[in-house]
Order: sequence, then C-alpha cells, then structure tokens
Amino acid sequence: MSEEDESVSELEEQEKETNYGKEDKKGGGVLDYIMSLDSVPPKLPPRLELLRTRVLCNNDAPDHTDTIQYSGAYASLGVDNSIRLDNFSKNFRVEVIRLEEDEMEFDMIGIDPAVANAFRRILIAEVPTMAIEKVLIANNTSVIPDEVLSHRLGLIPISVDPRLFQDLGEDNNYNEKNTIVFTLHVRCEQKAPRITVKSDQLKWSPYGSQFPLEAKDTHPNASSKPKTYTSFSCSQDLLPEFIHNPIGPKDSDIIIAKLAGGQEIELEALAVKGIGKTHAKWSPVATAWYRMLPEVVLLKEIEDELAVEIKEKCPVGVFDIEDIGKGRTRATVANPRACTLCRECIRGGKEWEDRVSLRRVKDHFIFTIESTGALPPELLFTEAVKILEAKCERVITELS
Repeated sequence: MSEEDESVSELEEQEKETNYGKEDKKGGGVLDYIMSLDSVPPKLPPRLELLRTRVLCNNDAPDHTDTIQYSGAYASLGVDNSIRLDNFSKNFRVEVIRLEEDEMEFDMIGIDPAVANAFRRILIAEVPTMAIEKVLIANNTSVIPDEVLSHRLGLIPISVDPRLFQDLGEDNNYNEKNTIVFTLHVRCEQKAPRITVKSDQLKWSPYGSQFPLEAKDTHPNASSKPKTYTSFSCSQDLLPEFIHNPIGPKDSDIIIAKLAGGQEIELEALAVKGIGKTHAKWSPVATAWYRMLPEVVLLKEIEDELAVEIKEKCPVGVFDIEDIGKGRTRATVANPRACTLCRECIRGGKEWEDRVSLRRVKDHFIFTIESTGALPPELLFTEAVKILEAKCERVITELS
C-alpha cells in the first residue's frame, strides 16, 4: 500500500471516530449511526405514519384505533418500531394548560394510552386521603337513620394533608397520629322553625374523643380518667403542622340533615386514612379523565358560502372565516382543541368527508383532574407519579 493510500485511510478512520464522538455526545450510539445511513429509511412513508400516529374519525366510526407496539411491525421497511428509553425521554413532556384551586388541565405528550390510563386509575383509587370511617352516635332523633347519616358524613371532603398521618393499624388504636375526631351536637328547640344542619357545624376535636368507653370493670377507680374511644397522648392543635392550619371540612355548606322542632343529633366522627379502592369516600378526585388531542384538517379550500356553512355547523366554534381579498372568504381551523368529535362538520354527504378530516393524536392526551379539596390537583398528580414509580420498582424487584 502506498503512503498516499495509507494517509487517506487514516483520514477516513479519524472522520469515523469524530462522527462517533459527535453521536455519543448527543446521547446516541451505534444504533443511531446505523439509522442515519442512507440505506436505512429514516421514517415510515407518510400514509403509514399517519395510520400509526392518528385515529381517523370517519362519519360512521373511528378507524385505526389500536397502538402498534410490536418492535418488528415495520421490519420489512427497515424501520425500528421498538420502544427505546432515550426516545421516550426525548419526546415525553407535560404541559400545564390551566391550573385552578381544585382543577387542573394539562397535556401528556409522547406517552402510551396504557400509561395515561394507569395515572387515571391511580388518581381515582390509590392516592390516600382522610375520610370519616367510624361514627359514634349518642343521640339521633332526626328522620335520617343512623347508617344513612354515617354515610353522608363519610362523603364530606376533609381539608387536611393525608401525608401528615399514618395508616390505622390492625389493632385499631386510634391516636393523634392516625385519627381526626369531629363532634356534632345540634338541637332544634320545640316549636322552632326547621333548621338545616351543614358541614360547617362539624367541629374539630384536637383532644380526641370525649365519649367514655364502656368499662368492663364494675368497680372502676374514681380517681382515674375514664377511657375514651381514642388514646391521644397530646392535643393535635399543638403539633406544628396544625398550629396555623386547623382541620375542618373543605366546604362549609354541605347539607347533612334537617331537624324539626324537638329533634337532636349528637355524635362523634372519627376520620382515618384510606384509599378509593377500599371505598369511594377516600377518592381524592371528583373525577380524573383524559381524551386524545383532536386534529382537524381541511383537505380542500372551503370558500364563500361553504365557509359560512361549515362555521355554522360546528357547535363549539372550531372553525373561523378569514378574508382572502376581492370580497372572497375561506374557512380556517381556529380552535381544534375544542373539537368534541360530534362529526357535524362531515355530515351532509361524501363531499364534506372529502373536505374535512377529523383525527385524534394517539400519543397526546388532554388530562383533567378535579380535586375534592384534600390536596391541590398538582400535588395529586405528583403523588400518582410516586405510586406508579413504586409499582414499577416492585415489579423489577420481583423479576430480579
């Protein structure tokens, strides 16, 4: 081999090493280098890419609703369809659209429907809250039976961070670390107008239960303090977590009962920590739901009278009309996110299906969380992420 050939070979090797170095710095590797070669198709043909990433919403029914997970689905085209961590980390993101006191709307982009549904199920059934579980009724002369009254009390959202409390053990030892006690004592005097008992009349009892526990000893010690249904070692209002944040119902105007003259309710309610999987009263959300991002595409120019017609067809204002000069107008897609897939814009014959295409993006979800008030919605989402992470760690531990 001549000196000239050797120098050319050295230059080619240096160039290859430089290219590999650049790929490694960008977080790629050998697979990225192979995928960048001219002989390897960089992506699917447009038609297949559309079917892979979109749900086509036809006039009669949606089409191509499944997500293709098989890594070799497009092997004949030389396209790798496997799920890679680096691609997921690069594409996945969360964008907050609207954040209010008890409601949050955000976009989850670059995620599989199964994972989005996992978040929804965890929010509904596995994020813990505090709710009334045990009701000690001393007197109830209202028309509401004891069990119905207890059920109504259990559904009242309590404004307190459940992370500050422990789970109630199997020994049912109610103490200041796992229990919140509320008292309710309301009486409607004889011949007085009927009164409405609301949730703001539930009073937090930081010292625990005051109802004496039935003593088994027939000769109790007169000097000893009578036992109650809880065993608080200190008052909860002295704890630093609750000095400036007193505990109480989230909403003050929830109707519990109505009392006529001479009727009375006296009770104590014990709230403990639980999850919605056990009972719906522990669910931290009024609802948590998602939908795929709508995509509305005009396949043809829709002008003049047709533009006015399609704008009037849509009940949620997806379309708008713009002036294109010389007294002519055309329809535009102004607010595709508002589309509810009512399909009014493609009804009226095949000609409208040829003008408008309705789609859903398979990996882009509009997620809405409505909190009951125990925790703000943004914290509920982070708690759901922690629970899902713990589930994944348990699976990995079991498999290893």
